[in-house]
Amino acid sequence: MDDIATLALSLVEESFIASSGPGGQNVNKVATAVQLRLNAFALRLDPQVFHRLKQLAGSKMTAKGELVLTARRFRTQEANRADGRERLLELLAEAQNLP
Repeated sequence: MDDIATLALSLVEESFIASSGPGGQNVNKVATAVQLRLNAFALRLDPQVFHRLKQLAGSKMTAKGELVLTARRFRTQEANRADGRERLLELLAEAQNLP
């Protein structure tokens, strides 16, 4: 894992929220979805990489530079947490691949 990925995982804030949609009796009672928040400025990315991250993230990045990802594909917190972290790292890796 590269330095940016390690830094991102150390800085990311996670919160578990109730998932929406079908899924049985517990879907609205158990907080299985995870929301990841990361201040992209804290990564101290090269300006070109930051700009590309902003483009790739689209509406997932706030005006204050906070990247917000929500993972709710699975029924367990652990699976959604892993999925969210994987998606975050993929986004960061893609941003570093400048055209």
